[in-house]
Amino acid sequence: MQFHFTAAPPADVRLTARVVNQGAVLTGLDQALVEGAAAARFTGRAGQTFEGFASVNGALRRIALAGAGELDAAERRHHCERAGAALTAKYLVSGESAMVLDLAHAGLSPEDAAAVLLGLRLRGWRHDTYRTRLAADKRPSLATIHVTGAPAGTEAAWEREAALARGVEFTRGLVTEPANIIYPASFVAACEEAFAGTGAELTVLGEAEMAALGMGALLGVGQGSARESKLLAVRWNGSTASDKPTVFVGKGVTFDTGGISLKPPPGMEDMKWDMGGAGAVAGAMLTLVTRRAKANVIGVMGLVENMPDGLAQRPGDIVTTMSGQTVEVLNTDAEGRLVLCDALHWAQEQYDPVRIVDLATLTGAMIISLGYEYGGMFANDDTLAAQLTAAGLASGDKLWRMPLGASYDKLIDSPVADIKNVGPREAGSITAAQFLQRFIRNGTPWAHLDIAGMVWAQKPGHTWDKGATGYGVRLLDRFVRDVVEG
Repeated sequence: MQFHFTAAPPADVRLTARVVNQGAVLTGLDQALVEGAAAARFTGRAGQTFEGFASVNGALRRIALAGAGELDAAERRHHCERAGAALTAKYLVSGESAMVLDLAHAGLSPEDAAAVLLGLRLRGWRHDTYRTRLAADKRPSLATIHVTGAPAGTEAAWEREAALARGVEFTRGLVTEPANIIYPASFVAACEEAFAGTGAELTVLGEAEMAALGMGALLGVGQGSARESKLLAVRWNGSTASDKPTVFVGKGVTFDTGGISLKPPPGMEDMKWDMGGAGAVAGAMLTLVTRRAKANVIGVMGLVENMPDGLAQRPGDIVTTMSGQTVEVLNTDAEGRLVLCDALHWAQEQYDPVRIVDLATLTGAMIISLGYEYGGMFANDDTLAAQLTAAGLASGDKLWRMPLGASYDKLIDSPVADIKNVGPREAGSITAAQFLQRFIRNGTPWAHLDIAGMVWAQKPGHTWDKGATGYGVRLLDRFVRDVVEG
């Protein structure tokens, strides 16, 4: 979707949309439209739409109204996003190829106006690559938005949000692609292409390099796959100060069969998105690099495929992690923590971060706890937890803090190794976080985000269609904006 800022939009565009505040008096519109909106009970609440038709200079035009909610609402920006997204949802496959978007009547700030555009763009993302028989009336047609009446400063604000949209879309693409297209090596290749010429520094470790470093946990997960496991790091030095970097770590299991502890067949196809944490880190890094964030940030992604062949890891195997701690693998389907523990240790050894945040589609227990409304957050530092909570509220990628505590550690103590990779059924998400905490060194501020319920949606949301949501990209970008860049 292309956006053009103009004072005089093309006269031949048949569709004009106006953003309207809740309760606003409609002016400058055909009286029939005003009366029609009232009859349809259009009040301008966030995300509400109304469509009518009017004769403009002798030509019939479609006129749409999109509600942005109350002018002084605390969630004004989210409401503006909903206004833009609602227009896309209504007109994406309408047959209209262009829209004039009138922003002159809602008292928008530049940031609010950019939020309308962000909602328009994000709701329009689709992945139709493999749909060869899509009916004509189901194909996206809306491609160009002519923006008029935008307040001064909107174009600069939109440049920042466009970088964010690019990162979200990149993540959605990675998460949506099937496992025969996105696997560790092709994930790396996609990132190499996306970051080419940006100034970001990419480091890629193969199995030989990881074996030399002693990453027995990560390598154990991937040893049943014909696909080579990888570790990818994307480094962005955007600050002129010699600040220690902030590090984001993502779980990247590009397909998870469960290994020898095989998952049941129904729903296994969804496990292509078990790399949603790594996907979010990749998209967030692309956003930061694209907008030239004034921060030193590194994204680390552990990339494996968990398959059950004759070489696969068995329940009862004991592996030695890069940290030297040994793990008894009781369930090969509790593999994400094995990937993360080596990636976390390597990231701390390699970069000595000021703080570290990991993201992972780690446990089904988190979905039982929080459903599909919040990602779960575990943290060893109250300040970091509060900062991430605030970033979640501001971005819309919401988090809910869950407990950590020494009393949970005994649930994952092993009688034959330092630790076992699963505890009992109860507190499953907490014991997974406790496992990871054992690999955080020297009191480094750390947060673990269990986003199992958030990266994929079974029904459309405000700014996404059914499928990949891009969750995590907006959260990390907002965190960097508010905390790292300050």
